[in-house]
Amino acid sequence: MDASHFDQLRHHIQQHLIGQHHLVDSMLICLLSNGHMLVEGMPGLAKTTAIKSLSGAIEGDFHRIQFTPDLLPADLIGTDIYHHERGEFEFRQGPLFHNILLADEINRAPPKVQSALLESMGEHQITVGQTTYKLPDLFMVLATQNPVEHEGTYTLPEAQLDRFLLHVHVDYPTREEELAILALAEGEAENKKPVLESPKISQADIFAAREAVNAVYLDEKLKAYIVDLVHATRAPEKFDKDLGRWQRFGASPRATLALTRCARALAWLKGDQYVSPEHIQALAEGVLRHRILLSFEAEAEGINANMFIQRLLSVVAIP
Repeated sequence: MDASHFDQLRHHIQQHLIGQHHLVDSMLICLLSNGHMLVEGMPGLAKTTAIKSLSGAIEGDFHRIQFTPDLLPADLIGTDIYHHERGEFEFRQGPLFHNILLADEINRAPPKVQSALLESMGEHQITVGQTTYKLPDLFMVLATQNPVEHEGTYTLPEAQLDRFLLHVHVDYPTREEELAILALAEGEAENKKPVLESPKISQADIFAAREAVNAVYLDEKLKAYIVDLVHATRAPEKFDKDLGRWQRFGASPRATLALTRCARALAWLKGDQYVSPEHIQALAEGVLRHRILLSFEAEAEGINANMFIQRLLSVVAIP
């Protein structure tokens, strides 16, 4: 299995939106790594468009659910329906039983609904009453949230954030990209939208690609480097006194596993035969930013998670 199918998939997604190359690559890495992704950005930056484009090119079921304050856990999981004629209950599956789930504005739902995702994201199963139901082999949650709107929202708990393989920030387009967006919108308004070919990657191809990703060589020294980076988030004062002041809690071992899987996926997508330090460093922010908690002192000094991670990368030695 080579990466040509996924090159076609990348090209297909980028036909539907202008720019956002980092978001597209992150979605492919997440798909290849059998993980879930949290996408954060201002409204109107094509987060939903990118996710729907990905799902449309993959063999499987897609469902979009808009998270709202009145949502109930059963609206995600499903519920038992009593059939009076038969005198028995029948389970009606909820949206979680689809292959690709878009959880739009996930921070608008109350904590009890957010926690309903925990078991599905961590174990690929859900439990209703005393019965456990297995989710599809191909199951990926892609959640979006607005980073600045706080009224009527509920901050995701750290336990759930840790379930996301990647946390991706989507930024504003450049001037040239926005001009291209305007031209694309005008073309669509004049019914000049081009016919887009969908590669339709099968689930068998995805599972074969995941096996190929797992086989990408990762040197023992780089495994130690990944562990050193994650350990440095827990005791950064050993490397830099400012990092020690800025940190409250470090990343869990899930970060080590996630960085390893994602680095292999990135190397495979690029056609490289082995993982290099550049692959690891390119993914450090996406893997670590939602797994570390900064101190109030860091916030007072204007230090964010990305700045903390970049400083960390500069002080942890590459073997």
